Amino acid sequence: MHRSSLILVNLAALLLVSSCANPASDKPKAVTNEAAPVSAASPAAAVEKYLIKPDTSKIEFDASKVTGSHHGSFEKFAGTIEYAGQPEKSKVKITIETSSVKADDPGLTKHLQTPDFFDVAKFPQATFESTEIKTGGEKGASHTVTGNLQLHGVTKSITFPATIVAKPGEISVESTFSINRKDFAINYAGAADNLIRDEVVLTLHVRGVK
Repeated sequence: MHRSSLILVNLAALLLVSSCANPASDKPKAVTNEAAPVSAASPAAAVEKYLIKPDTSKIEFDASKVTGSHHGSFEKFAGTIEYAGQPEKSKVKITIETSSVKADDPGLTKHLQTPDFFDVAKFPQATFESTEIKTGGEKGASHTVTGNLQLHGVTKSITFPATIVAKPGEISVESTFSINRKDFAINYAGAADNLIRDEVVLTLHVRGVK
């Protein structure tokens, strides 16, 4: 093979390896189990309610296939943090409008709304409700959060690390972790020569404001 051709082949190989990188490979993986019972907050606890809205928060995701990855987000959601003096005694609830999904490609945005993925006509909402918050977490996170995620008609308990900071008038929750989409019956494989990976990275930038 001519030297210049060999250089081009090597360059193409390097570009292909780069495009195939899995964004979930270096992220914490959520532990998924059967849905857990949800307990009510103690009536004796002094609970302050903080509101979660899109103008102060972001819910984003990254998914990948053989040839590359795509970034997306949900534009419409609402929730509350019921703060009982410390994160470990508090609860988080959030509801996401699945039709508000938005990807970095308009064609993909439309595809994500179909039965191949979120099937927004049949499952217009996804919800998360925490069941336990513990101190300490993977990769330096301040806490570990467990809660029930209802997505695509399937409810599972997921556990993931998060950094939670409470300040006067505001509570922030920062977290990045991966889930397996097939745990929630999102099984579309993609093209035979460009298969979609099972892992999806979720990134939460949540601000609860009084």
